[in-house]
Amino acid sequence: MRALVTGFEAFGGESVNPSWLAVSRLPKQVAGVRVHTLELPCSYAYSAGLLGAAIAEIRPDIVLCVGQAGGRSDLCLERVAINVQDARIQDNDGNQPIDVPVIEGGPAAHFGTLPIKACVAEMRKAGLPAAVSNTAGTFVCNHIFYALMDIASRHPIPMRGGFLHIPFAPEQIASVGAPTVAVDDVVRGIEIILATSAARTTDIHSIEGRIS
Repeated sequence: MRALVTGFEAFGGESVNPSWLAVSRLPKQVAGVRVHTLELPCSYAYSAGLLGAAIAEIRPDIVLCVGQAGGRSDLCLERVAINVQDARIQDNDGNQPIDVPVIEGGPAAHFGTLPIKACVAEMRKAGLPAAVSNTAGTFVCNHIFYALMDIASRHPIPMRGGFLHIPFAPEQIASVGAPTVAVDDVVRGIEIILATSAARTTDIHSIEGRIS
C-alpha cells in the first residue's frame, strides 16, 4: 500500500509552515504503508496541478494533505471541502480570488473518504489533541482538499483522501499567544492517521458534531 502526504510552503508572512515541517519528518514507511511526500506551493493556480501529477506518478492508495490553521488548538481532520475560493489574504502568487469556484460546474462539496472519526479517536488515545472539523475554510487548504477529492472521484484506481489542519508550531515566534502543537506531535498524528486508514475502510459511529 502506498500513501502520498503533502504539506504546504510558508505563507502569510510566516518563515515556516508546520505542515511541511511535519510531513518532511515522516519515515518512509508507516504500518506497512510506503510513504511519499510532497511540498505544495501556497498557490491557487499551481497546487492542484502538482498534486494531480504526483498522484498520477505514485498511484497512491491513500492521500493525506496537511495544512496550517493558525488559531486552532487541535489536529483537525476535515469532513468536507466546498467548491468556493474566497481568500482573506493573497496567496504566494499575489492572487486573491473572491467567490470563485474551485472547479467551474463541479459539485457544491466533496466529502473526505478517510475514517476520520476513527483516526481522531486513535489520536486522542495517544494523548494528542484531535477533533473532527466541519469547515476547511476557503483558502488554499480547502482548494487543494476539494481538488484532491475531485481527482479521487474520477480516478481509475480506488483512492481515498482527506485533509488535516494543524495549529501553529512553537517555532513560529510571530504567533506567540496562539495555540501551538509540537511538530513531533503532528508527525505522530499523521502516522496514526495513515495506520488507521490503512487498517480500516469504514468509520466508527461516534458523536463529533458541533453547534458552531
